[in-house]
Amino acid sequence: MTLYPKLIMDALATVTYAGTKKNLVESGMVADTPVVAPLNPPEGGKNWKVGVVLEFPRDTDPFLKSTVKAAEAAIHYHCGKDIEVTIETEFKSKPRPEVGKLLPQVKNIIAVSSGKGGVGKSTVSANLAIALARLGYKVGLLDTDIFGPSMPKMFNVEDAHPYAVKVDGRDLICPIEQYGVKLLSIGFFVSPTTATLWRGGMATNALKQLIADADWGELDYFILDTPPGTSDIHLTLLQTLAITGAIIVSTPQQVALADARKGIDMYRNEKVNVPILGLVENMAWFTPAELPENRYYIFGKEGCKQLAAEMKVPLLAQIPLVQSICESGDAGMPAATMLDTMTGQAFINLAQAVVTVVNRRNKELPKTKIVGTSHQ
Repeated sequence: MTLYPKLIMDALATVTYAGTKKNLVESGMVADTPVVAPLNPPEGGKNWKVGVVLEFPRDTDPFLKSTVKAAEAAIHYHCGKDIEVTIETEFKSKPRPEVGKLLPQVKNIIAVSSGKGGVGKSTVSANLAIALARLGYKVGLLDTDIFGPSMPKMFNVEDAHPYAVKVDGRDLICPIEQYGVKLLSIGFFVSPTTATLWRGGMATNALKQLIADADWGELDYFILDTPPGTSDIHLTLLQTLAITGAIIVSTPQQVALADARKGIDMYRNEKVNVPILGLVENMAWFTPAELPENRYYIFGKEGCKQLAAEMKVPLLAQIPLVQSICESGDAGMPAATMLDTMTGQAFINLAQAVVTVVNRRNKELPKTKIVGTSHQ
């Protein structure tokens, strides 16, 4: 029997690709004309050599192996068993870079954390990002709280829908830009009124996509707004990114400070070894709008200042509790967008302090290493 490329194409047309429910030819997956050549002399009973290149959407395609096996079987069935078949694969979207090679254009990655929920960590993250952008830096902000994303509302972009762009052969998510900050959150992809009922693996995979499959581009500072406590999300971040340093947010009250110690301990763990850039005392005092000179220490006085001295880390800022901070956040206009206010200036001062401690950290300490994955 004499083989022709058309006979191979006819055989491939009998194989259905599960991703499109069409055959390989209709799906446009046969990347080039099949190569057909006689083996002279025959080898191991094989008389013909056939080479096929199949193009899949991505290297993680769940139907890749089964489709390749089905294509090989179809060629043998329709064209003869005495054929040596070689099937190579290509991908429309280039594979994701390896861990350790992600975000090559990002200079500094800062995790904003808190041991306890409700201390204003997301408010600090949002305002820090905006304040850094106001100072002229290129800033990205990733809302890593998969189960309780808040950044779309705080940035007034709840109705935004990120789109895909082609970059160096890869399909990447284009972050939303607001107030000079590149922003991504799982909140852009799920219903704001529906609970996200995902197991840990689904949440961490979604987080990895927001990091590795997004067009973050060149950034001076990449802010990670992390969930409260210590969880799978934190471990995923530590195993995916070399974090420059962590900022711990707490209120002055003792119950929050106790959890802040745990957050510090997590980053200082010998297997993690991420530098603590400093503490931010949020809700340091209450100042009523009608009495702007008055301070009421309703959550205790200077608790974070004492903890910072105890843990030998800088106290980066004390942010007052002012009604306008809550109102501006709910309205999608964070306080850092209003530089003529007391709180707006407080966040600018925080951003300047962060720049200082990051520069010192980079000068005095080696680059953070990604936490390895162990199997026991």
